[in-house]
Amino acid sequence: QVQLVEAGGGLVQAGGSLRLSCAASGSIFSINAMGWYRQAPGKQRELVATITSGGSTVYAESVKGRFTISRDNAKSTVYLQMNSLKPEDTAVYYCNVGLDTVGAYRSANYWGQGTQVTVSS
Repeated sequence: QVQLVEAGGGLVQAGGSLRLSCAASGSIFSINAMGWYRQAPGKQRELVATITSGGSTVYAESVKGRFTISRDNAKSTVYLQMNSLKPEDTAVYYCNVGLDTVGAYRSANYWGQGTQVTVSS
């Protein structure tokens, strides 16, 4: 049993900041890559940022220089610090975690419930 709990979404004015968090719990053996995706109304879900177990990061071009992804392995938590927010950042943000559960031979991906981020102009 694995659970991902997201928090930190909300309403903010353009230029403001928010920090999202996603905490994993359950029968976890190890955690591999962690990432954030977002989906705006009528749009496909897109990659925002990822971070490997070694700390390597990848960002979408649209958020480079504004967003920062990080992780706290002791807490099995991934964060997304979002600065200089723009209206086009408005979307539901989903956490994705690749992990191995107890008794499993291969990694599987798990999704958080999603958290709404709304940026007003």
